Amino acid sequence: MKAVVTGGAGFIGSHLVEELITQGFEVHVIDNMISGKYDNIHSLATLHVEDICSKEAKQIIFDEKPNVVFHLAAQADVARSINDPQYDADVNVNGTINMLEACRDASTEKFIFASTSAVYGNLQKDLINEEDPAVPISYYGLSKLTAESYIRLFYYLYGLPYTILRYGNVYGPRQTPKGEGGVVSVFLERLRKGVTLNIHGDGEQTRDFIYVKDIVQANIAAIGKGNQETIHVSTSQKTSVKDLLKTLEKIHGSNINVTYTEGRAGDIKHSCLDNKKARQLLKWSPNTSVFNGLKETYR
Repeated sequence: MKAVVTGGAGFIGSHLVEELITQGFEVHVIDNMISGKYDNIHSLATLHVEDICSKEAKQIIFDEKPNVVFHLAAQADVARSINDPQYDADVNVNGTINMLEACRDASTEKFIFASTSAVYGNLQKDLINEEDPAVPISYYGLSKLTAESYIRLFYYLYGLPYTILRYGNVYGPRQTPKGEGGVVSVFLERLRKGVTLNIHGDGEQTRDFIYVKDIVQANIAAIGKGNQETIHVSTSQKTSVKDLLKTLEKIHGSNINVTYTEGRAGDIKHSCLDNKKARQLLKWSPNTSVFNGLKETYR
């Protein structure tokens, strides 16, 4: 089988590419290398340095005619989306439309989309399920939610099969130390440099931290399951930033210096996703505890 992974030189994408190759797929990566790294590219993957908004990227999918496209390439920085909503929409909405049109024309068998818990905004609920209202409070969350709607319409109008996976807060090796989603990587980078960690807000904000390799397995499961479904990929367990810090201190073996700063616009206070649907439809469940995942990432 042949797969295309957009954003395959990035954090999650590169881990997915590795697993696909291990399972015998022919893998093509489309990445503009703005945030992707050449070191992340598997030696058996074919890299196409193109932007997902370009006609060249569209042509690659048409020429290669992959069985499945994993669309992970995105503008994923909440702060940047607030500062530059047009760029955010260009990448996350128009880029997705471009890839959808390519998959329609190439008769791709499955379109698997990386979405986010950010679509829910500040929903005041302990455990969010897929039927809960999506009310984004950042342009990033809005652009991903809009992209989801285009995916559903492409199925309705053209019969392009899809699975939308809404991720919790993904962490793990190779994550770029920037943005709200990369808090683990930001903390570890500052630890490595021996500088004080900054916590935005009071540290009581909670996230559903999920290890990157668990995310990869959910994507693999979605190749043959979860058709025309929107599914959470999460642990269903909430961890506060303060708790995250305590766990890191255990792994690090000493106290960590912390400074508390003002909260940021667009940041969500609490986010925890119910993964019952993933367990039922994808026959998937997370295998990595926060402690073990942090330990592996720290190492």
